[in-house]
Amino acid sequence: MSKSVKRVEKALSEAGHATDIVRMPESTRTAEEAAVACKCAVGQIVKSLIFLGKESGEMKLLLVSGDHQVDMTAVKSVIGEELGRADVRAVRDVTGFAIGGVSPIGHLTPLATFMDAHLLTFNRVWAAAGAPNAVFDIDPKTLLEMTGAALLKVTGD
Repeated sequence: MSKSVKRVEKALSEAGHATDIVRMPESTRTAEEAAVACKCAVGQIVKSLIFLGKESGEMKLLLVSGDHQVDMTAVKSVIGEELGRADVRAVRDVTGFAIGGVSPIGHLTPLATFMDAHLLTFNRVWAAAGAPNAVFDIDPKTLLEMTGAALLKVTGD
């Protein structure tokens, strides 16, 4: 098991969440691939997206439902600054995860975290566990509590 996956496993354990990390035989890098592998709706997949605050220079973690796209204008009104894409290398350096395996928990450096309120409409969601083929399932309310995320509406409607 990779160091990244072990870090997620440790974070789950320390939070008192008993779950098994599942290693899929194929990639779960995209929400669509993950939904097929996990046998769930695309909306139940948690996309962990890292953005860079254009004014603060700080990375922000957005936990977004797999069937949603981020409306940057709507998100700016909640977060208070415009966001841009973070550099791939910087994401790895700050989180300890490669793009496609970024977990909502177990980061090397704590990040301001925001969660798509739509995820709370599901009983269970699936999130990346530190590798492109590793996932775990969790109650979204528990994930919200575990990450300390602020809720937001990521779509503009």
